[in-house]
Amino acid sequence: MNQRFRKFINSILVIFFCSTLTFSQIRNSRTKISEIIELAKGHIGVAIMDLDSHDTLTFNNNYCYPMQSVFKFPVALAALNKVDRGILAFDQKIHITKEELLPNTWSPLQKKYPDGNVDITLRELLKYTVSESDNNGCDILFRLLGGPAKVNEYIRSLGIKGISIAATEEDIHKDWDVQYKNCSTPSAMLNLFYKFDHNNILSNNSKDFLWSLMARNIFGAKRIMGELPEGTMVVHKTGSSGENDKGIAAATNDSGIVVLPNGKRFAIIVFISDSPDYENNRDKVIAEIAKAVWDSYVTN
Repeated sequence: MNQRFRKFINSILVIFFCSTLTFSQIRNSRTKISEIIELAKGHIGVAIMDLDSHDTLTFNNNYCYPMQSVFKFPVALAALNKVDRGILAFDQKIHITKEELLPNTWSPLQKKYPDGNVDITLRELLKYTVSESDNNGCDILFRLLGGPAKVNEYIRSLGIKGISIAATEEDIHKDWDVQYKNCSTPSAMLNLFYKFDHNNILSNNSKDFLWSLMARNIFGAKRIMGELPEGTMVVHKTGSSGENDKGIAAATNDSGIVVLPNGKRFAIIVFISDSPDYENNRDKVIAEIAKAVWDSYVTN
């Protein structure tokens, strides 16, 4: 066997071994995740991908789960796409009126500028919308982009099926059932995170900006991050509906990318819908699923 052929065979063996190991890591979490889902209350959808090997697991993927504020991630992608195309600019000023700052919704922007009549940059508006999940900020972005249908059209242009964006935050706050119109299958959101991470759908500058906003997400410390080692990098977007008068939570969600100690990364989507359980228990389900995937890597 000549040296060149030996090197070729060795390289094939290395690739095969690494792929088998990675698949085994993801597969090893399947049983544990199934056990967690079986004991939990509500409809639970999960999708996980190793972002190096593309190995994927899904659970209960045949349902379009209400996203709640997870949809602010695709809204931000649509806005940044327009930045990259020169239609919008990070430093352009956006005038915000008092009428746009609705008081009866989650809005740090409204708390800072209760009287409106203020100009802020698109950069600042995106920070409020993504990192602080500001509902008024999201609807201002919607208006800037031409409405939910335009954002939905952009996501479809990326080849993503299984995500529907049809309502604003204001629409959702008027009618409990409207939130179900903004929905996603776990695998569709997983594919969107994969494209964000891999497919250069944004410029490097815009991608790094959005990555930093989601790494500074002020919500969800008890969800994907809940049982991971302190200091773990998690780039994510949460979504929460609260509970109706029957104690049912339409959406308790977290979705994002986890960076392992060795630099490897996996994307994870967990959607919990129509759950009668306590919020802490719903959060714990998400945390335990993320920890099961983490353990499948670090113990192998």
